[in-house]
Amino acid sequence: MNRYFVGIDLGSSFVKVSLLDADLGREVAFSSNPPEEMTIHSGQKGWAEQDPEVWWSMVQDGIHHVLQTSGIDPLEIESFGISAQMHGLVAIDGQGNVVRPSIIWCDGRAVSIGEDALLKLGSAWCNTHLLNAPGNFTASKLEWVRANEPDEFKRIDKILLPSDFIAFKLTGEITTTACSLSEGMLWDFKEDRPAYGVLDLWGMEHSLIAELVPAIGFQGAVSKEVATTFGIRDSTTVSFRCGDQPNNAFSLNVTEVGDIAVTAGTSAVLYALTGKPAADAYNRVNTFLHPTKATESPVQGVLACLNGGGKWHHWLKNVLSGPVTASSQMASSSQFYEHMDNLAQSVPSGSDGLMVFPFGNGPERLLNNRNEGAQIAGIQFNTHQAGHLVRAGMEGVAYSLCLGLEVLGELGISPAKMRAGLNNMFLSPFFQHIFVNTCKTSLSLYETNGAEGAARGAALGAGYYSSEKEAAEKLKPVRTVEPDHAKADEVADHFGKWKSHLAAAHF
Repeated sequence: MNRYFVGIDLGSSFVKVSLLDADLGREVAFSSNPPEEMTIHSGQKGWAEQDPEVWWSMVQDGIHHVLQTSGIDPLEIESFGISAQMHGLVAIDGQGNVVRPSIIWCDGRAVSIGEDALLKLGSAWCNTHLLNAPGNFTASKLEWVRANEPDEFKRIDKILLPSDFIAFKLTGEITTTACSLSEGMLWDFKEDRPAYGVLDLWGMEHSLIAELVPAIGFQGAVSKEVATTFGIRDSTTVSFRCGDQPNNAFSLNVTEVGDIAVTAGTSAVLYALTGKPAADAYNRVNTFLHPTKATESPVQGVLACLNGGGKWHHWLKNVLSGPVTASSQMASSSQFYEHMDNLAQSVPSGSDGLMVFPFGNGPERLLNNRNEGAQIAGIQFNTHQAGHLVRAGMEGVAYSLCLGLEVLGELGISPAKMRAGLNNMFLSPFFQHIFVNTCKTSLSLYETNGAEGAARGAALGAGYYSSEKEAAEKLKPVRTVEPDHAKADEVADHFGKWKSHLAAAHF
């Protein structure tokens, strides 16, 4: 009997599910839904909410799809692994019902609450205990609910991160992990326990925190209802759970200090492993408990994020595609992205002075949690065409990532290896070269995805693999992209002008 593992990757745009044949060491079925991006509800400017029950519906559809298309016997499924969007707040009552829509990662309503908490708790306490400022993370979002929706707050029995919610729907057990809590500014690194001091600040009960289980290892068996729904054994387990960026690092075999995972999905992110607790005095990057190193402190994951990376590129695709798609009869998004690549390649480096600042998807940590919106600078009507806008956007995403790399450098983190999956914006060879030329570093690319990584994590947590090294044994780079040193000075000049404009514009 073969041994199969299911990985779930819950994003804010899509839910992806992967079926891993561990004996073959490869993915044998994959699902991504819905066909277009999931809706993010914004009742007021700066708000971003999603219904957790919609997530669960998408997860169920994905599991059914991979089981049906693979044709395997569902009884051969051994375990589930979960990766999910970070920093969201899911509040449930005593019966496990969702109290209100999830306030997700790019929602900006709690910025001032986090700033006030930083003042009251003190920078020294936060940098020592949280390795972060409270910021606009899960804990601050919970305080917003307490202050603004008292009736809903009274109904809350437990708070969960998005990954915890999917684990609850699979097992029926309400649990969390230390890694989940660290995503929400609810983990005390110094005391090695939940950050009760944050809850105490707002007079909240410690019982809001769910029971702790390991991020990698046995987290519970599936409920009888789930076993019946999918035709799987009721002894099937959940054995891996973490946020999407730590999972992306795990998926790419980023396991050593100095390794950096980079992605450009909805957001564009650098995630680096460091051998010492790292707290940025200016709160531009954030440190989290890394799942595979959770018992080996002080190795942590440090994250630099641009909220609007792929979101900008997708937005621009929608803006440009209407009339162009109709005239050229391009049927799919992938074809239009290829068309955008072709447009960008007709434009010189620096986009003839056009600059894009893709900060349009909520408060930006790189900008001290300000939500300034995206901006386009230097447009000349007689010079700039669609290709300039596409290339300038690609450059803006690459520049923002390299700005994050500079911040990591200030914390003593320099890239030993940079790795990315062949997904999202990194599907574009042209963007790959813009990125490496700007950051002056090589980039290894892998044919994998977060759902497959979560499936391999499930196999590790269930004991099929004995180590991270074994779990990644068959993961090999498709190719490595090297920077063109002949263009270094030219690209550095354009990047410098972009940074100067960013500083002068007081983003």
